[in-house]
Amino acid sequence: MTTLTGTIEAKGIAVRAKLSNEGADYISLTDIAKYKSEDANQTICNWMRLRDVIEYLGLWEKLNNPDFKPLEFEGFKAEAGRNAFLMSPKKWVTATNAIGIQSRSGRYGGTYAHSDIAFHFAAWLSPEFELYLIKDYQRLKKDESDRLSLDWSARREIAKTNYRIHTDAVKEFLIDETIPANLANRTYASEADIINMALFGMTAKEWREKHPEAKGNVRDNAAIPQLIVIANLEALNAEYIKQGLPQDKRLQFLRTAAASQLRSILSTASVKRLEKKTPE
Repeated sequence: MTTLTGTIEAKGIAVRAKLSNEGADYISLTDIAKYKSEDANQTICNWMRLRDVIEYLGLWEKLNNPDFKPLEFEGFKAEAGRNAFLMSPKKWVTATNAIGIQSRSGRYGGTYAHSDIAFHFAAWLSPEFELYLIKDYQRLKKDESDRLSLDWSARREIAKTNYRIHTDAVKEFLIDETIPANLANRTYASEADIINMALFGMTAKEWREKHPEAKGNVRDNAAIPQLIVIANLEALNAEYIKQGLPQDKRLQFLRTAAASQLRSILSTASVKRLEKKTPE
């Protein structure tokens, strides 16, 4: 699962959101609470003291979290609503192993909740505010989806263009013009699979057999960091071919390069942002 960050604007309140390409979006309860009070933590805790809120949170977890602890939940439900009952996000998560609410520390931290729960909280604060929040959330989802799809498509086209460097090297150094076309095509496919093996650990055919329902091929389904590495590996393999290195040796070098490049790419802030932008 990949995520990206965005901001929802509702009634003058900026609400941070973490959007996922798998639909598990998390929205800042801390920011939502500021619609009513600057003491966001106390507002959230007051909301979580209510019996119907505890019941809602417990039901959400039962539907979405196989590791949820129902016995601990039943204990909270029995106490909820009483004057002496106190609840906080940290207490709830620690006791029940909940995933619908998350607490993050640090300057950009706070309490986040799955969008289902976040909208429930917003409605408790103000039904009007909830509607504004949902409306701009939908705008954010659409904008990000459109932008990320274009970004990924552009990078996929760059990878396809760079493939020409690779095929030119194969044509010039590995293919005898006198051999039949079917044998030449096998050579091209074999060299393409060298790249696939180095990066994905399998050939295009093996990937297709493992993902019969997927649209496109293994590279069409690659994440942006992988597309970057593919382009680099194609250029490397082209140079190795020109140097006359045998295929088994080239595969060994390319595997090492793929692992090293992925580590480097995924550790940089700029490409972390690109990775978050991979569309569904």
